[in-house]
Amino acid sequence: MSPALPPSIASTTSWTERSIPVAGFEKEQYVVADSVVRLRIYRANCCERGAPLVLHFHGGAFVAGGLDQGVTVATALAEAGAVVASIEYPLAPEHPFPAALHAGNVALQWLQQQRVKLAGKATRLFVAGEEAGGNLAAGLALKARDVGSAKLAGQILLSPMLDPRMATRSARAAECGPVGCRWADGWQRYLGSAEQAAHPYAAALGSSRLNLLPPALVITAADDPMHDESMLYADRLRDAGVTVHSHVFAAPTGFPCALAEPATSGSSRDAPWRTNLRDRFHLFFAETLGFAPAANLITT
Repeated sequence: MSPALPPSIASTTSWTERSIPVAGFEKEQYVVADSVVRLRIYRANCCERGAPLVLHFHGGAFVAGGLDQGVTVATALAEAGAVVASIEYPLAPEHPFPAALHAGNVALQWLQQQRVKLAGKATRLFVAGEEAGGNLAAGLALKARDVGSAKLAGQILLSPMLDPRMATRSARAAECGPVGCRWADGWQRYLGSAEQAAHPYAAALGSSRLNLLPPALVITAADDPMHDESMLYADRLRDAGVTVHSHVFAAPTGFPCALAEPATSGSSRDAPWRTNLRDRFHLFFAETLGFAPAANLITT
């Protein structure tokens, strides 16, 4: 596998869909029935055997979104050389914490079992997500470390929702927090109670133990309401001895909402950050898997 990005890889990505069973569970008078979740599996037409295998979570403030809202990030990951399984996880308030995380852990175990068929014998597993999906990816990285459900090579967090208090400067600047704020309301519907906010898998920024986690790529933007919590989490991971690469895109980007918008050729949505996003993913894969030296991935 070469670290050079083939110039024809963009616009040659296709996907198929699979459904996997998820066994239910019971937790403090909250019952989740057995269910089935869909996975949309993306790959570039020139994807090589041994490519990274990524479980991807879409955004939607825990209460909305689906596979179509994950297309932009999932496609960029595939264009960067990965095989990507984007999951249609159960949504709050019908399915509050930890239902989505439980479904994600089942999907991660399924990918672990199917990794050779999907991506080749030498593949390595990653988790990735944007906004609420970034929360789930971070929480799943913690859970995988603790319960050994899979060995992860890395985690990719884009504008992750990590702080239910919504009290950072960047959140206040975006007028987040009051009733009617999509992210504050999403947190409330996802967590259900204040006690859940203290659980490290629900709000990773509050975790007291971040050591032994896989390398992380944390991406945000200057106009992102989640900018401050993203960068604070990157710093906390570094302090815990985790290898972290972080990048802040210059404004305007419209993050995190723009991450759910498909690119339209010739429109304002066809922004420069889209190509840069793909290249950041590619460099992270190359460096994490040993195909390029760490100095090649600039952290800014």
